[in-house]
Amino acid sequence: MPLANLLTEPLSVAHFMVVGAVLFCCGVVCMATKRNALGVLMGIELVLNGANINFVAIGSPYLTGEGATFGLDGQMFALFVIVLAAAEAAVALAIALNFYNATGTVDVDQADKLRG
Repeated sequence: MPLANLLTEPLSVAHFMVVGAVLFCCGVVCMATKRNALGVLMGIELVLNGANINFVAIGSPYLTGEGATFGLDGQMFALFVIVLAAAEAAVALAIALNFYNATGTVDVDQADKLRG
């Protein structure tokens, strides 16, 4: 489907897939370019939320039509990813706080100082 058609047609799964892909790519770029640990964590959250949008869009019968889903319960996958992201954020923020207390910075390039 050409991009011009995406802008003129009613909302469909393709629109949500494009938004999810854009969020996913922004998250990957954020993770790759940020040197701050908190920036890397924000990139991870963008990646997970981009995946969540795609899960919900694929699993929604309103977007794909009645009976045209892939048999996946996208909302359940999204809920699992949200719980996983919350646990990941709690652990990663605890590590970042301890790293800041030890080094006085959250620059991930300084993480090699943590070696014994």
